[in-house]
Amino acid sequence: MLNALFILNPANFETVFGPAEQADLSRRLHFLAPPLPPDAARSRPDLLSRMEVLISSWGGPKLDESFLNASPRLQLVLYAAGSIRGLVTPEFWARSIPICSAWAANAIPVAEFTLSQILFSLKHGWKYALAIKRQGSYPPREPVPGAYGTTVGIISLGMIGRRVVELLRPFDLRVLAYDPFVQEKDAARLGVTLQPLDRLFHECEVISLHTPWLKETEGMITGAHFRAMKPGATFINTARGAIVRETEMIQVLQERPDIFAVLDVTYPEPPVPGSPLYTLPNVALTPHIAGSMSGECRRMARFMIEELDRHLAGTPLRWQVTKSMAQTMA
Repeated sequence: MLNALFILNPANFETVFGPAEQADLSRRLHFLAPPLPPDAARSRPDLLSRMEVLISSWGGPKLDESFLNASPRLQLVLYAAGSIRGLVTPEFWARSIPICSAWAANAIPVAEFTLSQILFSLKHGWKYALAIKRQGSYPPREPVPGAYGTTVGIISLGMIGRRVVELLRPFDLRVLAYDPFVQEKDAARLGVTLQPLDRLFHECEVISLHTPWLKETEGMITGAHFRAMKPGATFINTARGAIVRETEMIQVLQERPDIFAVLDVTYPEPPVPGSPLYTLPNVALTPHIAGSMSGECRRMARFMIEELDRHLAGTPLRWQVTKSMAQTMA
């Protein structure tokens, strides 16, 4: 058996690794110690020197030169969470140690949450629910887009965007997408029609953002995009708040009470005290709940157990993250 350590924030351990996942890992690996936080692990060179497999999640260790020098036998890192950008360093990439992430597992609940919000928004659900709370009475019913023959827009066809498209397939909807890195033939296979970003905002009843947060994508969604939205249209953001020019968005939402924003992410997060996002009647805020929560987190551990099995069997890894991939992960 390979020697292993759990190194992560202890508060996250049992959330991600339930009894079944812990038992399965213990059948495959020899754990040198109970789960350790990063600082405690660094103070145990006797353990790090024997570690061959590192298993981590949120609150994992920085894989810097001192950590790596103390871990000369390390041959695999399994990260049961999403982006690894907070862990990796140039020194880590120089050692060519495989690192795998459960980012694909985390995409599943995000896509499911997005589907729920798209369908709810096509009924103007948030608009009605918040108005009833605010007014203490039922508002007059008005025409809503509904989920038959209407147009939905998906911004970026990465792992999450593609899964959202798949989940939308059973519904009678027309799906448009914006992604400059996707070819027309690939979009056709997905059953979507590629459109320029401006056109997406102009044509769709609901627009859902799934772009990773990169330097190149900061502020990609502007006030002009919101001004182009159809009357009564909804914008959903489960990606990252920094991709939207928030001040411009707020200004347009103030000018146009007919459009709506469902924001699971903001920038900063949470919004600063006194932000209009807390009080605007056409904004619904949720506290970054689209990703894996509670029992959903066990799926991320399960993905990494399956990856460990591939490593032990000498078969190709499915969820290995390369240096170039890590730079594009949110």
